[in-house]
Amino acid sequence: MRVAEKPVQRRVALALAYLCSPDDQRTIFIDNNGLELLLGLLGSTSTKQQLDGAVALYKLSNKAMTLSPMDAAPPSPTPQVYLGEQYVNNATLSDVTFLVEGRRFYAHRICLLASSDAFRAMFDGGYREKDARDIEIPNIKWEVFELMMRFIYTGSVDVTLDIAQDLLRAADQYLLEGLKRLCEYTIAQDISLENVSSMYELSEAFHAISLRHTCILFILEHFDKLSARPGHLHLIQRTVPEIRNYFAKALTKPNPHKLRL
Repeated sequence: MRVAEKPVQRRVALALAYLCSPDDQRTIFIDNNGLELLLGLLGSTSTKQQLDGAVALYKLSNKAMTLSPMDAAPPSPTPQVYLGEQYVNNATLSDVTFLVEGRRFYAHRICLLASSDAFRAMFDGGYREKDARDIEIPNIKWEVFELMMRFIYTGSVDVTLDIAQDLLRAADQYLLEGLKRLCEYTIAQDISLENVSSMYELSEAFHAISLRHTCILFILEHFDKLSARPGHLHLIQRTVPEIRNYFAKALTKPNPHKLRL
């Protein structure tokens, strides 16, 4: 972007967002500052410039072929050996019991140790739970805890919308990334103009990267309708840094369709 006048630079960046090939996106929008020009439009006080920037960025995301993982099917279980459905809350060979809402949940340390760093720290570290037979879980509902443990024992679980947010919170607390992704996928199906701001807040609170990216793409795609709603400027200001991070990664990924000689 070697043209001196900023308005001309922005018009060029807008045009190139539509016209450039995927192979040229990194050169134009990362190396030559085109991304910052589009983000500048997004942060403008002019609604028209904001809309122009949002539409161009959404077009760019499609051309980059790096749409959010939430647009695909939820992830398959990671390759590892699971203890199995039959041992979920089964007292057989159980060597640790969790107390959840006054009820006992039987578990097996070997399964928990293999599931996440959080449980490894709990049982191998200097925490009082290391040698405890009964461990109280004060901040998770029974049905949420049961689903979380079912995922740990089997590698999969059906996540419904009514429980997805509570389960996401638990998965983040216990560092269960696979379960987080399943929850994010379910939550993302419910994003709307009315709740995208709260969904973005949720993604920030629980480090839900895939959900955050889905919110970003939703905001860009539906910017014309969002711009008519109260508070949209605050939402855009909050999301611009993450929009920058998203595109900085998306536009520097290798093109999987590019032929290598």
